Amino acid sequence: MKELSRRRFLAVSAATAATVAAGPALAKVGNARALKMRNLHTGERLSTAFWADGDYDSSGLKQFNRLLRDHRANEVTRMDPKLFDIVYKLKEKLNYNGEVEIISGYRSPKTNAKLRAAGRGVARRSYHTRGMALDIRMPGVPLAKLRQAALDLKAGGVGYYPKSNFVHVDTGPVRRW
Repeated sequence: MKELSRRRFLAVSAATAATVAAGPALAKVGNARALKMRNLHTGERLSTAFWADGDYDSSGLKQFNRLLRDHRANEVTRMDPKLFDIVYKLKEKLNYNGEVEIISGYRSPKTNAKLRAAGRGVARRSYHTRGMALDIRMPGVPLAKLRQAALDLKAGGVGYYPKSNFVHVDTGPVRRW
């Protein structure tokens, strides 16, 4: 019995030593989450990680914040990182590897008020003004399928705009329209 315990001890010790020797290289395996996005209003593209090594990547988040800025006012805000989790989960669920097209990201309160006054169907207290919403589409993925995948996540609000060819996702309460 002592020999079995000793063998087990040696095996565990060897495995531990190998893990420690591998260090950060092992920790990074399969741990990064990246997205490819294109802002349709500015034409800008970004392909980078927003999550790495068990936490949100501040450099990647800053780059996405810039991409998703209010292009009318050239104003950047801190987007809710959970939005990127939602889009990443949608990408995985739909087995999608292309660029996510952004119709709308952040909107400053001033821009939101102008769009609302112009009768664009914009909510007075839009989650876009809080950095908590995206209007997206994934070329090649039927819009109804994207909508259903977003509803299945039960991760926030989901709006369906087939005439405008996009799905709204946000990190507010779970609801649909």
